[in-house]
Amino acid sequence: MNFSAFTLGIEEEYMVLDPQTRELRSHEQKIVEQAQKVIKDKVKAEMHQAVVEVGTQICANIEEAHADVTLLRQTIRQIAGDLGFNIGASGTHPFSKWEKQLITDHPRYFELVNEMQDAARSNLIFGLHVHVGMENREMALHIANSARYFLPHIFALSTNSPFWEGRNTGFKSFRTKVFDKFPRTGIPDYFASIEEYDNYIKLLVKTNCIDNAKKVWWDLRVHPFFDTVEFRICDVPLTVRETITLASLFQAVCAKIYKLRMQNLNFIIYNRALVNENKWRASRYGIDGNLIDFGKEMEVNTRALIYELLDFVDDVLDDLGSRSTAVDGTHRILAEGTGADKQLKAYEEANDLVAVTDYIQSRFLA
Repeated sequence: MNFSAFTLGIEEEYMVLDPQTRELRSHEQKIVEQAQKVIKDKVKAEMHQAVVEVGTQICANIEEAHADVTLLRQTIRQIAGDLGFNIGASGTHPFSKWEKQLITDHPRYFELVNEMQDAARSNLIFGLHVHVGMENREMALHIANSARYFLPHIFALSTNSPFWEGRNTGFKSFRTKVFDKFPRTGIPDYFASIEEYDNYIKLLVKTNCIDNAKKVWWDLRVHPFFDTVEFRICDVPLTVRETITLASLFQAVCAKIYKLRMQNLNFIIYNRALVNENKWRASRYGIDGNLIDFGKEMEVNTRALIYELLDFVDDVLDDLGSRSTAVDGTHRILAEGTGADKQLKAYEEANDLVAVTDYIQSRFLA
């Protein structure tokens, strides 16, 4: 089967760190300015000055994506180092306080802070966004409707934010709890047609809820401008390898749902309230809890459901050229733990959040 439409684009958000204190530190956009000379528009500023966001080109397959993410991490790390900063990838910083962080000087961000107030100021989080190309928006919506069910499974593998403002939060992903304060976040609703979705957006714009469709910040969205489905639920992972594993799973889920559609088969659509139960469990326990198998109407070990997910996508992996990335990568996370598990282990060993931050930095190019 031809899956060439399912291209990949990956965005990651990194934290800029002070080499002495390991606190988050404003780089006054110097990293972005320098990096743009090398990687052009693949790097941009974010709302907080201690954040750098990068995005790959449109990648034909997972191999290209792997090379591009690696290049972006190497470039940002090198430039940051030359300017006297360190870089790390974690869904939240272990101990820095959002109250002390500066907002980037840009009308768009001032407008956002003016509207959202402390919800925006405290939104000091770092995510991973994976775009999967689609042949058209109708197919994108069909795939997005079905893919919602798998969001908690893949999110559980990405959990990488156990600490917030110096505390162990008890969550494997506290990042999602911080982001919940924003409107139009979380698991999206089911939309019966692309017209219904577009009318929803038009209504929000018409009634001044939003001024453009990018202010819909769901965990998964049909992108307003590109023919992509954008997966936004994951914490930014510690390592490139984990990022590529998650991207390959999202791509495989899309390809599998497409394949079913081509055979006139559909995956069952579950409502948002049910999927939300699993998202909550994934944020709290990562891969170490139970998720609900709605087909069986029972709790099932999260790892077992992730193995089931691998079985579900098995017949598209070879066509996508992503078998080792998806399968071996997932097995590795299940064996070694998620980023959150590793951060908690580093804390257990050192009893010191500075040591945790050092560990995060050390994994950036691992």
